[in-house]
Amino acid sequence: MDEVPDLDMKRERRRRENQRGDGDRGQWASKREYILVVAGNVVGMGNVWRFPYLCYKNGGGAFLVPYGVLAVLVGIPLFLLESSVGQYTQEGFITCWRKLCPLAQGIGYAQFVMRLYDFCYILIQVWALFYLVFSFRSQLPWVTCDNTWNTANCKGLQISDSVPTNLTANQTMLTNTTSAATEFWERRMLGMSAGIEELGSVRWELVLCLLASWVFTYFSIWKGVKSSAKVAYFTATFPYVMLLILLIRGLTLPGAWDGIYYYLYPDLKGLANLEVWIEAGSQICFSYGLTSGTLGVLSSYNDNKNNCYNDCFWLCLLNSGTSFVAGFVVFSVLGFMAQKQGVTVDAVAESGPGLAFIAYPQATAMIPFPQLWTVCFFLMLIFLCIDSHFVAAECFIAAISDLFPKVLRKPGRHEIFVLIICSSFFLIHLILVTEGGIYIFQLLDYYGCTRAFHYFTALSQCLALAWGFGADRIINIIEDMTGQRPSVFFKVCWRYIIPLLSLTSFILYLVDYTHLRINDRYVYPDWAYTLGWTMTLSSILMVPLWAAGQMCFTAGTFRQRLSVLLHPVEDPVSQRRKMEEDGLHVELRTSGETT
Repeated sequence: MDEVPDLDMKRERRRRENQRGDGDRGQWASKREYILVVAGNVVGMGNVWRFPYLCYKNGGGAFLVPYGVLAVLVGIPLFLLESSVGQYTQEGFITCWRKLCPLAQGIGYAQFVMRLYDFCYILIQVWALFYLVFSFRSQLPWVTCDNTWNTANCKGLQISDSVPTNLTANQTMLTNTTSAATEFWERRMLGMSAGIEELGSVRWELVLCLLASWVFTYFSIWKGVKSSAKVAYFTATFPYVMLLILLIRGLTLPGAWDGIYYYLYPDLKGLANLEVWIEAGSQICFSYGLTSGTLGVLSSYNDNKNNCYNDCFWLCLLNSGTSFVAGFVVFSVLGFMAQKQGVTVDAVAESGPGLAFIAYPQATAMIPFPQLWTVCFFLMLIFLCIDSHFVAAECFIAAISDLFPKVLRKPGRHEIFVLIICSSFFLIHLILVTEGGIYIFQLLDYYGCTRAFHYFTALSQCLALAWGFGADRIINIIEDMTGQRPSVFFKVCWRYIIPLLSLTSFILYLVDYTHLRINDRYVYPDWAYTLGWTMTLSSILMVPLWAAGQMCFTAGTFRQRLSVLLHPVEDPVSQRRKMEEDGLHVELRTSGETT
């Protein structure tokens, strides 16, 4: 009987894999690899350019109140739900629903479609690579106006120790001109056309950066989790080194504390604004990697007895802590820049590409040894993007492989399949590096990866799992895997709080919807808005359409169909324990016969 404890779930998993005939799906070699890959995925651009700006925009330090409340009510419970489901089913974000709630498999297909649009964010990595190359020049090209791409309205950056005394005149002068950094962004790198109707020619330098990005992605995931885990040892830790260096340098700059004051000054009036709470919830979903299917896939490579309950708390704390620290990095430098230019911090604070590729490069150019700080900043951006992108690609490929395991998991076929996927998306993304590519990127970002998708998916997941499959069953699954029984608080969040907040946010999004514009001056043609809504609906409608199709093609009465499609016939924990006992009896019988 001393051999009985050795008959663990690894033996049972191998037996089930052989029965399915899908070969070795892969597994993390250690807990450290899992933590690094998930941390690298959830800590990304949203922490650096979105969270600090949202804090400043929505009440400074007061924004931390709705952010903290929704992190507890939405972020942590959803993180635990998705990661525990992935670890239990050991499947991708499409096939996992077959073992839980077949009626809701449309959620997996919705996430699959969204991933097709989500890959466009590799363009941020492309831009960062472009800027990194130019950061090694003796004179940073976004500082002066004596370049071939500059116009007569260009205003170079005045790098001096004097601070303009006439603030109003200085601001007026800035509004009537275009900064050298803006012209480098729009005219040198993007070569922006007049609109989406004019795609123009391909920017060959950006094509090379795009090729490099996809080549790196391929070699990060071509061997599955075996290769991606090894890459994460560097890509997940290096951004923290750069973040620490930039934090120390930023806090020692003159004017830094003015920027931090703008970042954290509490404006309690914002707490009464519903939009502030919605933006906080959106940031939670965006930065925690919720509703995209990624967490489930990454957790599916864990051992069945991994303590996903504890992992959830530590990873969520790491994500929010990184966001908070990134705010000090960004706004300390922006405060320094504002003092140098003689303007208020709000004149240089913005979100999105403008912060990363216009405001921050301008700021680092004012610091002694500007090339050093610019290189550090763009290296940090590149590695933040690399982690998120190759994890997204790995999860996308894993979901397809789980649909066709006998075809795609045979030796040698996986590498070829990954190569086909990466090559195909490289060719598709060539349209993003044209002169009109920025307009397509903004359209994909606004409609393809819209907040409405996250709200709707969060609502659908909670309805399918907490109500259809059963919140008590999920609690039992987590207890069986980790040995810890989650608090009833999680059950309340899954069944009531998250569905109510998600539904409210989804309705308000539709009510307050406004057409996408760029810099409040470019209006897209009507066909572009139609295309945008087509992208939005192409993912969201997967959920009801799949459910309707399953109900139509399943035999039985309406109630019988629901009973079959909402949850497995046998309780999953009892089913697994029964398989363990069967496997144990076989091992004992074999051992007895040998003796």
